[in-house]
Amino acid sequence: MSDTTSVKQQSTAAFYGQAVASFRAVALGIFFLDADAWVRGFLAIGVLYLVTSCFTLAKVIRDRQEAGQIVSRVDQARLEKILAEHDPFQKL
Repeated sequence: MSDTTSVKQQSTAAFYGQAVASFRAVALGIFFLDADAWVRGFLAIGVLYLVTSCFTLAKVIRDRQEAGQIVSRVDQARLEKILAEHDPFQKL
């Protein structure tokens, strides 16, 4: 079997910084909004719901992709085993 190693993708510092800056900007925007506390609270809860929904969606997509990779690896291993055991010059 071939030895394949998967490359782990890591987030860069710029990606992390952009995410932190965007969350802070939204929080400050809601805090300094010229509206009643009820309106600011409603917007804050809406933002939290949106963020948790995005995390859930990202995890579901990641899990589906990983499951597809596992099935693909198993199929590849089976094919390599069959090809390794096959002798084209064997008499029937």
